[in-house]
Amino acid sequence: MPDSKPTLWATGRYEAVAERIASIAAEVVAAVDRRKTVRDAAVIDLACGTGSAALAAAGAGARVTGVDLTAELVDIAAARPGADAVTWVVADAADTGLPDAGFDAAVSNMGIIFVEPESLLGEVARLVRPGGVFGFSSWIRDDAGNPFYNPIVETLGQPPASGYSPDQWGEPDVVAARLAAAFDGIEIEKRVHTWQFDSLPAALHFLKHESPMHVDLLHNLEDPQRTQLVQAFERAFGEHTDSAGRVSFPSPYLVATARRT
Repeated sequence: MPDSKPTLWATGRYEAVAERIASIAAEVVAAVDRRKTVRDAAVIDLACGTGSAALAAAGAGARVTGVDLTAELVDIAAARPGADAVTWVVADAADTGLPDAGFDAAVSNMGIIFVEPESLLGEVARLVRPGGVFGFSSWIRDDAGNPFYNPIVETLGQPPASGYSPDQWGEPDVVAARLAAAFDGIEIEKRVHTWQFDSLPAALHFLKHESPMHVDLLHNLEDPQRTQLVQAFERAFGEHTDSAGRVSFPSPYLVATARRT
């Protein structure tokens, strides 16, 4: 989650998003563990949100610190089962204030992709000891049919150009270029996550009341644009609704790991 906008991520119910992608958090921890055992290792979960990766690492026997700038999400994480095994810190993932070379591994589940990359990677390189492992997940842009994103472009147009965007982390060439200064042995696995909702109203409820980015966007629009966007989401979800009324669609993502040089 973008540590630069903590109030955005306190909007809606981020925990509802985290629950749906918790399996990816476990995959990130498992990918790191295959390269360097996390049992008894010092692991930091950057932009930890409600703590899925941190708790997965703790469950695998790691000594874990979870860091996020959004205090409300850290509070939720700290109240989850098993959370007493984790040290929770409210801080920017790009400026944690934690000791140099204090960790054997850093993980992040769809979190660091929202943080300014140069400062973020400088902090990861500072925190992780030589020989340690950095692992993270990122969504891969799917221009052909992303019901979470395409309706926004359809209704509001392309977002203004900026220096970086989360989906850049879904491009292997970008990952390799960004990590090259302080990491080697980059490994990337591409996978697919399936979003599932019991009904079209349930999918729309998720966007209007739970997914922070969508809740924030809709809140800041005035009618008729807001209504037009909701209708565009409804049409997009409708294209992925089966005969029983269930909504289901794939979202590609990657899990990347690299060794700190």
